[in-house]
Amino acid sequence: MANITTLLKLAEEKGASDLHITANNPPILRIDGQLVVVGMPALDKETTRTLVYSMLNDEQKAIFERERELDFSFALKDMDRFRVNVHVQKGNIEAALRRVPRKIPTIDDLGLPDIVYDFVQKPNGLVLVTGPTGTGKSTTLASMINFINESRKDLIVCIEDPIEFIYTSKKSIIKQRELYSDTHSFPEALKRVLRQDPDVIVVGEMRDLSTIATTLTAAETGHLVLATLHTPDAPQTIQRIIDVFPPHQQRQVTVQLAECLQGVISQVLIPRADGKGRVLATEVMVSTPGIRNLIRENDIAQIPSLLQMGAQHGMNTMDKSLKMLYKKGIIAKEAAMSKVKSVSEFDSL
Repeated sequence: MANITTLLKLAEEKGASDLHITANNPPILRIDGQLVVVGMPALDKETTRTLVYSMLNDEQKAIFERERELDFSFALKDMDRFRVNVHVQKGNIEAALRRVPRKIPTIDDLGLPDIVYDFVQKPNGLVLVTGPTGTGKSTTLASMINFINESRKDLIVCIEDPIEFIYTSKKSIIKQRELYSDTHSFPEALKRVLRQDPDVIVVGEMRDLSTIATTLTAAETGHLVLATLHTPDAPQTIQRIIDVFPPHQQRQVTVQLAECLQGVISQVLIPRADGKGRVLATEVMVSTPGIRNLIRENDIAQIPSLLQMGAQHGMNTMDKSLKMLYKKGIIAKEAAMSKVKSVSEFDSL
């Protein structure tokens, strides 16, 4: 019978991003975005339960049995870490595991644009990394934190759910606080973090009104705040933040956001043309006076045209990034077209 150590080693050896443990199926890996069935017998209900419970301590078992949901991080000695979600499906206890490599890639390793170096050297304000699930937002954030760690004497406080990459303090001091084990909630941790003398605050995910509100406040009070959001591009990121607030607060929020936002990096992962993994495509918005004015006036529809014209400020659209990758032969045209927003813009570039 498969044990959890065997499955985690297999995921690491195959370079999988995810491992799925589901009842009545063999274990399933996600490799370069594609699901791949492992050549093992199907797991019955009792085996999936045993595999999942082998990762839980007594406290986690009690929480899971009460809540029927659990997020946590898991690692075995000398192996990559995994971010784990345990859940119940048709009465079966199942798990989805996201692999977190031990080595943190650099900004250059990831192929991020040079403007990211400018973002991480800002003394204050809000920098957002956005994109759908599974597009490497946590990895991008980790590369930015590691650059600060290696280049500045800062106190960095990360609030995560759960802790993914593990940092070793270098020039900076890094504190990593995990939801539920170290703090009760993002908003609670963010309220307290201002008394912990941070220079940089990292918010794992801006997921609800209270987290977004306290993140904006932290960014306004002279700290550099790095955070992620599940939005596909810069205009929808702005709109999402504004829309989460009730109508009577939206005017105040547009002013707040216009003042504190430094930039947005939106990203997707595209299969390489040579079949060897995936490559990052990015859209970047920099908060120039023109962008700040559009946010202040809640004229979000005009942002894409400023992105197209803002190359001298380090801005670019997703379509431009896709076209560049296609012209270099890194991705196939079909792969590019599957993510293109404006076919006419893509063709005219």
